Amino acid sequence: MKFRSLAAAAAVATAGLGAVATMPVAHAQAKEQFFPVLVYRTGAYAPNGTPFANGYVDYLKYLNAKGGINGVKVSWEECETGYATDKGVECYERLKGKGATVFHPLSTGITFALTEKVPVDKIPLITAGYGRSESTDGMVFKWNFPLTGTYWDAADILVQHIAIKEGGADKLKGKKITLVYHDSPYGKEPIPQLTERSKMHGFELELLPVTHPGVEQRATWLRIRQSRPDYLFLWGWGVMNSTSLKEAVAIGYPREKMYGVWWAGAEPDVKDVGDGARGYNALALQHGAEPNAKITQEILKEVHGKGQGTGPRDEVGQVLYVRGLVAAMLSTEGVRRAQERFGKGKHMTGEQTRWGLENLALDQKKLDALGFSGVMRPISTSCQDHRGAAVARVHTWDGKKWNFTSDWYEADQSIIKPMIRAAADKYAAEKKIARRDPSDCQS
Repeated sequence: MKFRSLAAAAAVATAGLGAVATMPVAHAQAKEQFFPVLVYRTGAYAPNGTPFANGYVDYLKYLNAKGGINGVKVSWEECETGYATDKGVECYERLKGKGATVFHPLSTGITFALTEKVPVDKIPLITAGYGRSESTDGMVFKWNFPLTGTYWDAADILVQHIAIKEGGADKLKGKKITLVYHDSPYGKEPIPQLTERSKMHGFELELLPVTHPGVEQRATWLRIRQSRPDYLFLWGWGVMNSTSLKEAVAIGYPREKMYGVWWAGAEPDVKDVGDGARGYNALALQHGAEPNAKITQEILKEVHGKGQGTGPRDEVGQVLYVRGLVAAMLSTEGVRRAQERFGKGKHMTGEQTRWGLENLALDQKKLDALGFSGVMRPISTSCQDHRGAAVARVHTWDGKKWNFTSDWYEADQSIIKPMIRAAADKYAAEKKIARRDPSDCQS
């Protein structure tokens, strides 16, 4: 493990070092709350992973500048995964014994690998907007928290949106929807929900996997040119997204018929395509680019304004940077909530933080006080629901910036809840684990 100051983080990543510590844990005080930060600042996914990591760390710095979590300062350490599952597991094993509060894998593949480890180590796993969709069921997945939404929610909302554009769900019958997806656990997540919706509405679902890292898609788009789907859903990440858009331009597929998941709707996905990506749509994981949000202005003042920013100043407020802020806020608010029960101003264990995350109550008043007004909607979790919210909007690239182009949608739980229950029960049977007793909900 190699330690470096945050100011040198970008240079360290460029040099290809495996891990970065922004606050040396060896010197951390006993009362500091430690947050491991799994990142990928190198490799094919670095353009997307880096701004997220910068936002996450900047929020922790901001929190310390404001006195920590009720007086408890936070510390952190980065570990480079390169988006590789084996490296992610290695980072987890390396950092879990340092008093880890929570882990954010930032990878569905790593999430799958860690799901069986965290119950043993008693460390919560936050997968905000990714991971296993069935882990919403807290009665089976006690340590997993897919806060803010899952890929089943995303797929459902996209179908709702195009149904409205067509004039009603009945108008989807006979339409063709193509899913171009990263051939990984991440990319495969929406398939069950889209399959269910296709049966309900009678549209044809075409599945086209793209091999990691996604730079070679010519055959995929030649097929799309032949089949000419009515709509195309893009479930990509990193360089795959911009490659897909460039291929769409090359074959003349209308960008206004393309809809990305929230991991395919940020500045790195479109900036190299520029005006060619005009009209491309993507889901927003509640927030979009938020340059004018109170939290963004606070970060610019308290962190970047004092020369302590993690990355370039001009990325502050961009989509993935804000998502990093949100992820860090959810983590630290889980600790703050736990302190309400186990002792304000005290260090919280992973078990105590897990209770806090299971009892999150981020109403509008709290979000406003945290500076997230207009960025996201309230989130309230429970023993049964480890997701807390299932809403999203659509934003569209105008050639220079993202603009919201839809109202709020909420995923249809009458469809999703039975799927969650069935998948969670299947997982429990395979792993020979019992559903939690209601009495365990306050433990």
